[in-house]
Amino acid sequence: MSKNENKISMWHIYPLGALDDDRTLADLVPWLDYAQELGCNAIALGPIFLSSTHGYDTLDHYQIDPRLGTRDDFDRFLQAAHSRDMKVILDGVFNHVGRNHPAVVQARKEGADSSSPWKMKADYSPLKRGEEPYWYYFEGHDTLITLDHTDHGTRNAITQVMNYWLEAGIDGWRLDAAYALEPEHWAQILQPVRQRFPHAWIVAEVIHGEYAQMAKLAGWDSLTQYELWKAIWSSLNDANFFELDWTLKRHGELCQDLLPMTFISNHDVTRIASKLDCEDHVGLAVALLATLPGQVSVYYGDEVGFSGVKEDRPGGDDAVRQALPATPEQMRTNDRAQRYWHWYASLLYLRRTHPWLQSASISVEHLDHTILRYRCSGENDSLVVVLNAGNDPFSRSESFLCDIGEVLAGQFDASEDGEVLRANAYLIGRTA
Repeated sequence: MSKNENKISMWHIYPLGALDDDRTLADLVPWLDYAQELGCNAIALGPIFLSSTHGYDTLDHYQIDPRLGTRDDFDRFLQAAHSRDMKVILDGVFNHVGRNHPAVVQARKEGADSSSPWKMKADYSPLKRGEEPYWYYFEGHDTLITLDHTDHGTRNAITQVMNYWLEAGIDGWRLDAAYALEPEHWAQILQPVRQRFPHAWIVAEVIHGEYAQMAKLAGWDSLTQYELWKAIWSSLNDANFFELDWTLKRHGELCQDLLPMTFISNHDVTRIASKLDCEDHVGLAVALLATLPGQVSVYYGDEVGFSGVKEDRPGGDDAVRQALPATPEQMRTNDRAQRYWHWYASLLYLRRTHPWLQSASISVEHLDHTILRYRCSGENDSLVVVLNAGNDPFSRSESFLCDIGEVLAGQFDASEDGEVLRANAYLIGRTA
């Protein structure tokens, strides 16, 4: 698949947190227009299948979790999205299952010779009567039992799940904890998926490693750009754009091979409004998200300033997986929410009206600790982005500002000394 075949800006929702008070997936239908107004053309849903708790301890990959309604509710949502030309991406948890998954229960009874197509990674011997096998837990969580991906039947079972929901009409998959599987196992799982659904978009959750090489071996279209996420917030908090400059070089090299999923918050990390020390810097982070190459993902609520700190404890994700209000109209009810909405909606509009930004090349033209200027180039056009992360305004006569003519986003303020770029602000424009 061409890296430019899908131009995606997605609104990422964690349904088990976003929907409370007996709301179902069908209740997300009014939010589709909201997401489109924001500037998104796809919805990425967190886990929606039957599970014991948070959705990542799956019990049945073919059943909608009753907490989110029924299959009819999901179908209604999917049809409504497609009627608006919006894509729907599901979260596939295929590295592990919940400890009460029927295949785990069966393995307790039958051991290594279990007839279930889902095999567990476990040591079954020696066992005394009533003794549990030695399960391999995912990252130490005793409620998450790792699957045995060396087993052909397990890989085939994953392929069947992916194909089933693609046949039902979804447009792609996010592969949870994809980094935990060997890339060749993903290649074996995905090959028959590609044969039936060549246009399905597959994005993998990857945190560390050589991204391009992993994606090539595994057959993913995209992956989560955690390296860029970290550089954005830490360079702003530490007044160190040199870190971001180094990461932008690596990001540009990666984008020659694939377009990663870029983000500044998600369901597993502290929200950007809480992560940044200076609230004004949220606008700079969004400007980076909107102008750098990649497939943009906006985590629900960030666009109106939802806050939340992830804690390293059981239930520590709850604070960043909060409920949506009853209606979209309740999202922008105060000046702070309107300010955040302006950042996101105006900058995503700029991205949407300059679609070449998705695969643009980036060159840094000015760099110091708190000032970064870079040029986005592509398809016979270019834009200049200037980020001022310091507490001092700068005159338009400065070398990194003097040649900017048309301003597309941000602004110069009037002052006694002429036009200035305010402190902790961004500017996007064209050179004169």
